[in-house]
Amino acid sequence: MAPAGPKKGILERLDAGEIVIGDGGFVFALEKRGYVKAGPWTPEAAAEHPEAVRQLHREFLRAGSNVMQTFTFYASDDKLENRGNVQRYTGEQINEAACDLAREVANEGDALVAGGVSQTPSYLSCKSEDDVKAIFKKQMDVFIKKNVDFLIAEYFEHVEEAEWAVQVLKTSGKPVAATLCIGPEGDLNGVGPGDCAVKLVKAGAQIVGINCHFDPMTCVKTVKLMKEGVERAGLKAHYMVQPLAYHTPDCGCQGFIDLPEFPFALEPRILTRWDMHKYAREAYNVGIRYIGGCCGFEPYHIRALSEELAQERGNLPSASEKHGIWGSGLEMHTKPWVRARARRDYWEKLKPASGRPKCPSMSTPDSWGVTKGHADLMQQKEATSQDQMKQLFQKAQAKN
Repeated sequence: MAPAGPKKGILERLDAGEIVIGDGGFVFALEKRGYVKAGPWTPEAAAEHPEAVRQLHREFLRAGSNVMQTFTFYASDDKLENRGNVQRYTGEQINEAACDLAREVANEGDALVAGGVSQTPSYLSCKSEDDVKAIFKKQMDVFIKKNVDFLIAEYFEHVEEAEWAVQVLKTSGKPVAATLCIGPEGDLNGVGPGDCAVKLVKAGAQIVGINCHFDPMTCVKTVKLMKEGVERAGLKAHYMVQPLAYHTPDCGCQGFIDLPEFPFALEPRILTRWDMHKYAREAYNVGIRYIGGCCGFEPYHIRALSEELAQERGNLPSASEKHGIWGSGLEMHTKPWVRARARRDYWEKLKPASGRPKCPSMSTPDSWGVTKGHADLMQQKEATSQDQMKQLFQKAQAKN
């Protein structure tokens, strides 16, 4: 139920020490449901299938999310047309539809709307600062028109591009958050997490952190390094974390994209709801107050975060009504050995089996070592040719 009167803004909540629960990973969730194409990972579903996007927003809201992030990941025009990704809708139409859906559901509860931009093919293709900033501004103009509550620059592998995004978003006058998809080693140019955070704060971000590419504990560790860097520099910021819902102990600096299981065979790595309880507590203990998820996060994962921090937040989400904390609903199960599992210590101590005989516990990442400026990353409007694919197949075979 929506609260009476005006909602508190994101900075007002964080300044008061409140816990803000983010939402989950829309592109992965909607790809599994048949609404997003793996590869481009673009969000045209906001315009093509609004009912699917609306329902996912609503499920995250019921799970306890305080932020409805617009489904605008990779919704820049250059990404929408990259490598033959022909669109029925313009970037402006997709961004506007995403804002409307997020606002509709946010108004059903105590949630804010965040407009998000992400890294661009233009930056990886070495386009100019002005060119890249113009792309961010075009999206931001829609967010201003739709009067979102705050802005997020998320999913950046290079801190330089994230700085450019923050500098543009800051001109809106709205609060700005910035998250990088990096691990403890730093961005793809080797800039450490602490230095990255300082750069983002100096660019104008009031909230900084990490999203995607790595598992929760790796992301929390990286945000901790960011926090230490900001404090050493004598600066102030709030901190956020929105990790993967996958275990990634074998990842290199580019995260789960290098794993051979990406993107269609990651299910054996998925975190349980009980892993999410541990993540929420660890993030809170480190001093992070904006806690959410990214790829792989489903509403039940967000519900687990909300339940772990229910005492600190002063409430349980409505999605917990049918759940029962720590499996208490199992007390009504027919089988006595299942009823005996209705307790916290059982689930906290459980080491889940994979059910996959002879499968390795970890993989060898495909570390090709390519980043900004490499020929294989250059933006092109025409579809990837068979000759280009043949060359990539040959490279892959040579590395294996």
